[in-house]
Amino acid sequence: MTNKLYSLVGDIGGTNARFALVAQGDVRPREIEVLACRDYENLDCAVVDYLQRVGVEEVGQACLAVASPVRGTQVRMTNNHWRFDTEEVRRQFSWSAFKVINDFTAMALGVPHVPEANLVHVCGGPGDPSRPRLVMGPGTGLGVSGLVPINNGWVPLMTEGGHVDYAPTDDLEMDVLRILRARFGRVSVERILCGQGLLNLYQAHAEIRGVPAALDSPERITAAAVANEDALARESLRHFCEILGRVAGNGVLTLGSLGGVYLCGGILPRILEFFLESPFRNGFEDKGRMRPLLESTPVYVVTEPYTGLLGAAEALSNPEV
Repeated sequence: MTNKLYSLVGDIGGTNARFALVAQGDVRPREIEVLACRDYENLDCAVVDYLQRVGVEEVGQACLAVASPVRGTQVRMTNNHWRFDTEEVRRQFSWSAFKVINDFTAMALGVPHVPEANLVHVCGGPGDPSRPRLVMGPGTGLGVSGLVPINNGWVPLMTEGGHVDYAPTDDLEMDVLRILRARFGRVSVERILCGQGLLNLYQAHAEIRGVPAALDSPERITAAAVANEDALARESLRHFCEILGRVAGNGVLTLGSLGGVYLCGGILPRILEFFLESPFRNGFEDKGRMRPLLESTPVYVVTEPYTGLLGAAEALSNPEV
């Protein structure tokens, strides 16, 4: 089938590439396929295979969200072997336009299109829908973005907010900082608030207590904590959630994002019940004289698995991207 009324959207990570089609004027992805990046020599091979799988010979344009910095036309994926030039790929497939955006920019752009059923309210009041929104996600790293409202749309903010300084608030956190600083030098919040960061935090808690760090992966730590099988794992994961709350609260104060906080990424939906009972809210609202501001700001966990595809579809027609 040849149908240039469709556009191609994708969300390309280090391991998997998610592709879908969207119709003109729509952001809902259809014909979603998840392909393993290792199975393809480069992007163009994966696109050809995807289009064959869904029975479409060509599409009119494309937008891909990629887990790597985007500068000019050259794209080098951070955690897989794909390398491509956007203009060369556009000509190869005769697309009228080809946008490549950062994956967390796409995550932010997708948030307004997430169905309410895929938003889990964590805390906070009604907020102010006319104000910016903060979008964060602990996963492989810590993604931080924002949405600033304009007439009939949003401008996404491309930030490196995951790399701000880790700011301890009590003696325990000072000890954590001391241990991590000895390992890494400067300590950013991403050294704690991501998968590897949880392992770092767990190992720091073990050193502070003077006990062995028996678990050797974030997956094992979260599983043991959620099952209440390991006190150290449970304490570490609770602390992880509290620090995430503090960093999210800092983001609200910095950005003025009274429109809400949207927590994305792969970690939180998998530990949702644990997270909702964690000290996240305490960390988020503990801002002294600014507490009422945080108490009125809604916080949600985004459970929509294809938020990045929604954002890539939004970017196709968003002139601010």
